[in-house]
Parts: sequence; structure tokens; C-alpha cells
Amino acid sequence: MNIKIYTDGACIGNPGPGGWAAIILIEDKKKEIFGGEKLTTNNRMELTAAIKALEYVSEQEKKQLSLKQIEIYTDSIYVKDGITVWINNWSKNNWKTADKKNVKNVDLWKRLDQLAKLNTIEWKWVKGHSNDSMNDLADKLAKKATPI
Repeated sequence: MNIKIYTDGACIGNPGPGGWAAIILIEDKKKEIFGGEKLTTNNRMELTAAIKALEYVSEQEKKQLSLKQIEIYTDSIYVKDGITVWINNWSKNNWKTADKKNVKNVDLWKRLDQLAKLNTIEWKWVKGHSNDSMNDLADKLAKKATPI
């Protein structure tokens, strides 16, 4: 079964209050999930959106749905490149960057990596605020979920 997921994060200030959202499309069903934190960063919210979406998909798998082929659309190059390119070296280098600094948001990266390995995922970057209806909806929900 094919699944499409659109994720986004938002933050007022950086750090500041932030929100995350994901739209999960499974066949003809659409599920919107979202939440927020009082003190966070935009990157943490972008990562949280992807994590929460994959956790939701994992729960559906437990309910006997055969879910495996996933496309995740994100407007965050940080998330896309982090999970597809940088994470392998980070984990090999004890969660240090190329310049030997600690990887930021390591708790979220480890969780995302764990969830990503359970599925076949194609990570796709979509330009934010470019009239992609699902990305625009994720953006709107993330902003709405931001506690103020």
C-alpha cells in the first residue's frame, strides 16, 4: 500500500513557541495530526512532524494494514538531507558532525532513524509556500498548533 505524508514545522522566534503537522494519505483516507511546544526550534518541529507521522503509520501497521512504501514530502532540506545523507556519518562518528561538534537534535535524529529503518521511504523535498496544496495545509496546521 502506498502512503504519502506531508510534514511541516513552524516556530515563532527561534527558539520560541512552535508547532508541527503532518498530513497522511493512505489510499482514499486523509489523516491530519499536529501538536506544539511552548519552547522549541523550527528544526525540532520539522523533525517532530516526520517522527509523529511515522509513529502513526507504525500504529496502523500494528492494526494489520500492510504499510510499507512511503513518500514523505518536506520543505525542510535539513530533514531531507539529514536523514538521507548526513545521518550515516553522524552515527558512525558517535553523533559528531564533520567538524567534530555534537549533532544538534540528536534525540530526534535517533528516533527518526529508528522509525525510518522500519519502512521503505522516499524522501522528497517540496518548496515551501509554492502552492502545493498539501504542503500549504501542513504549514497552516503547524502554525495553528503553535501555542501562543
